[in-house]
Amino acid sequence: MNKRDLLLSLIPPSRPPAYTPAAFFLHFDPAFQRGQAAVEKHLEYFHYTGMDFVKIQYEHTFPSLPHIQRPADWAAMPLYREDFFEPPLKVVEGILKAAKEEALVVVTLYSPFMCAGHAIGNERMLAHIHEDPLAVRKGMEIVAESVLNFVKACIRLGVDGFYTSTQGGETHRLADAALFDQLVRPFDLLVMDEANQHCPFNILHICDYTGSYDDLSRFVDYPGHVVNAPLTVGGRPFSMAEAAQMFQRPVMGGLDRHGVLAHGAPAEIRAAAQQVIAAAPPRFILAADCTVPGTTPWDNLRAAIAAAHQTDAA
Repeated sequence: MNKRDLLLSLIPPSRPPAYTPAAFFLHFDPAFQRGQAAVEKHLEYFHYTGMDFVKIQYEHTFPSLPHIQRPADWAAMPLYREDFFEPPLKVVEGILKAAKEEALVVVTLYSPFMCAGHAIGNERMLAHIHEDPLAVRKGMEIVAESVLNFVKACIRLGVDGFYTSTQGGETHRLADAALFDQLVRPFDLLVMDEANQHCPFNILHICDYTGSYDDLSRFVDYPGHVVNAPLTVGGRPFSMAEAAQMFQRPVMGGLDRHGVLAHGAPAEIRAAAQQVIAAAPPRFILAADCTVPGTTPWDNLRAAIAAAHQTDAA
């Protein structure tokens, strides 16, 4: 069974694969975020670590828009068409040509809410949302259309899926479910449904990079073939077995991006990986809870992946 078949075999609730697949992600130095240098660095990292699919980092955030100072200004949000995304699309195209026969190729996809935060600034965006959500929604519709242009272009190039990252439901942001349902959920679903309609392997990533969650139930019906969930919810540990029970899908994660992966010795990393796998559900991918720090030694990630590959799936 090659790496493509291995990952795809996780999706139906059938016999688990012969070993536990694994993957970890990090941002490369700016010198390797564009053009052929990005293509080569992604491939170097994929082959060195031995991970089971290629995840393409997204390094082309929306430009800052300091002129949007009031909620009413959101109506003038610029629409970005496919030509705006040419730099990341060139990277996607190059990696697909080099790696698609060997492994699934998945593209990082920031949600419309996250993209709007890059353009407006998170603090100003949240202030506008609470002041006049209807005015902000007009801009969010444009942002979502821009993101959808990127998704459709990636699909035409032949990607196998997306690592769809969602934020907004953290306790410090839009704890008000009505605001989340008005300004995050519909635009998440717009782009995620497009991905799920056309791609066989999409990962729903509930991102806690900027804060924690009290409840994940609002994401239960989000699309995605695999779920990458946080390690803590409501201030307590949230296990991969609990995540599988909640989402009724294969799950991915189990290791703290700031823990032994970043600082441990190889023997410690192997032991931690084996401990996570022993408690994990059968349909499981060993990974971190989010992108690991860029300073994490590749050898540490390689050790964790090797430990997973030496462990029979439950």
